[in-house]
Amino acid sequence: MNCLGWLKKRRSKSKGSGKRATTTTTASAVSTSRSDDSGGVRPASKSTGSTSSHRSISSLYEERGHGQLRDFDYDELQAATNGFSRAQKLGEGGFGSVYKGFVRPPDGKGDRLAVAVKCLNQRGLQGHKQWLAEVQFLGVLEHPNLVKLLGYCAVDGERGPQRLLVYEYMPNKSLEDHLFVRAYTPLSWNRRLQIILGAAEGLAYLHEGLEVQVIYRDFKASNILLDKDFRAKLSDFGLAREGPTGANTHVSTAVVGTHGYAAPDYIETGHLTVKSDVWSFGVVLYEILTGRRTLDRHRPPGEQKLLEWVSQFAPDSRNFRMIMDPRLRGEYSVKAAREIAKLAESCLLKNAKERPTMSEVVDVLRRAVQAQPDTPTAAASAKGKRVMRLIDLLKLNISEAHVGKLGVDGPMLGLFEPQVRNGGEVSGLPVQLCCRGKRLMNQDKAMMRLISPANQPRKALPP
Repeated sequence: MNCLGWLKKRRSKSKGSGKRATTTTTASAVSTSRSDDSGGVRPASKSTGSTSSHRSISSLYEERGHGQLRDFDYDELQAATNGFSRAQKLGEGGFGSVYKGFVRPPDGKGDRLAVAVKCLNQRGLQGHKQWLAEVQFLGVLEHPNLVKLLGYCAVDGERGPQRLLVYEYMPNKSLEDHLFVRAYTPLSWNRRLQIILGAAEGLAYLHEGLEVQVIYRDFKASNILLDKDFRAKLSDFGLAREGPTGANTHVSTAVVGTHGYAAPDYIETGHLTVKSDVWSFGVVLYEILTGRRTLDRHRPPGEQKLLEWVSQFAPDSRNFRMIMDPRLRGEYSVKAAREIAKLAESCLLKNAKERPTMSEVVDVLRRAVQAQPDTPTAAASAKGKRVMRLIDLLKLNISEAHVGKLGVDGPMLGLFEPQVRNGGEVSGLPVQLCCRGKRLMNQDKAMMRLISPANQPRKALPP
């Protein structure tokens, strides 16, 4: 059956009965259905205080998006993914599975195009509404930092309803993969800034760049995809909602989203605003800095919740560098890192009204990016490597008996604070080193303990 056969069939029945058709296109199918708590698009309605002049996503889709998306045949997508084989699977989640495939170009000429095909779980109305939401939102939204929806497929056959979406292929996976999966090469400091800036620009576009305000509602590292040039692109709009209109300040909805990223005010009240997205953005900013997940049950009890852990290290404190991702190997700007942490703190303010807008966030991040050199200097790179060699040596020799009080002066380099004097001898190091499987940290004091010069024999670095 053709992908829109189910729509055409309903249209023909409506014409035959002499009644006005309730569903003529995918867009009208969405616009005539009320959005539930799963997200999706809602028409202008009394619940939001909108007026007859309010522009909705569904009306914009009728004008702009309907003819831009490609109507794929189910058999074509099945062949493109080699029968949705495991070898082609890119990922799996609550929405269903995503497969890599190759489809013919729209004009039928040239090489086949690499695509990602999302197959939604067959969960009845809920899955269908999320599919409709993605079709409408991404049929209207267009920005360099949003993933491009190429087309869709909808089939009601013997195997039940099949709902598929076809996106541009993102060869570099997601930000989550590069931050948390050790098999991936660590992202450099400059690349992290470029990625989070791109994500911020995409979110600012949703909030402020359209006739309709869009609340993303699921901003997290796994939804920030990376193209061949590591440009960030927001994906997965199944939970997106139109923002409040008229005199309303929020949209009331049951709480959905991802634990650890949802704003506390949204969780407590069900009141959804763009500032809910800003809070989620603040969480990801700290993930960028630390290389840690917002929730990680594999860490010690005091470090499992990221926001609680980083609260011990204020951006202006001497021990702030202790939060920085060790995979950066000291090659980052401490000044810029402090500014990013301050920005994260402003995004995470308890009072949602006091949080910045995403356009303000973009301005801060642009200044941070512009202040960075294109690549680390040779001196910084060499110094970072020297520090890492030092750490490797100390891992073999330091015991907890060597832990003393904070007493080292001078500047820090990234995570570590070596004091190299007298021809390369070591007089002090911070204690955030994993020695014999234990983190040498005094949880009862505000400052981290350092290796005591009195207890630690001085050791010359190898040439």
